[in-house]
Amino acid sequence: MFGLILPSRPVFTPAVLQTISPTQYAYSFPSTPHFSHIVIFLIPGNDLPAGACAAVYIQFPGSPEFKLLGAIAMEKQSAIFHVHGNSSANGLASGSAEIDMDADLANGNSLLGNVVVGISLEPIETVSAQLATMKATSDSNSTALTIVRRPPSTKVLAQRIIKNAFNFLASFAGGEGGNEVVPLKSFQDWWKKFERRVEIDPGFLEREGDG
Repeated sequence: MFGLILPSRPVFTPAVLQTISPTQYAYSFPSTPHFSHIVIFLIPGNDLPAGACAAVYIQFPGSPEFKLLGAIAMEKQSAIFHVHGNSSANGLASGSAEIDMDADLANGNSLLGNVVVGISLEPIETVSAQLATMKATSDSNSTALTIVRRPPSTKVLAQRIIKNAFNFLASFAGGEGGNEVVPLKSFQDWWKKFERRVEIDPGFLEREGDG
């Protein structure tokens, strides 16, 4: 019913497809040589039940978890899944998804052994909702990673330090004949206060608008 393609390996046909239940199937193959893509397709002449899609899962050696990659349906009878890089998943219409193979190795799961690709007939609405949740989570994580605040220049930092000092010392200024004088002790008090704030909140000068 379903076929599987790994680059540089023979095509996996239903002859080696394991039937787990009337709605669940699996392919098992060695994790080496390394691969970065999996293609799943519906064998021509086969139909899926009405309202159902074929959800595709992957299990790496040493891990008990099956991770959802995506799905194929009658409207989209094949899909390419990327199994290297940052985890994400795309919906039924996109034709591709990613899963982090390197993360399993980093988490202590050995990649020596057999990889299992599970195919499960499930309601389209259920799988679409799961994929939408995965995509939203992935997009949120990607956005968080790409928002990088550029630190202010040395000139801007100097201006903010001066502004901070001026605002503090202005109230202590006094003098005659248009000449304003600030007592040295006031400057020393400002410096101590400034040092304490830097110790408590080292990044306060980098925040825009903070004096």
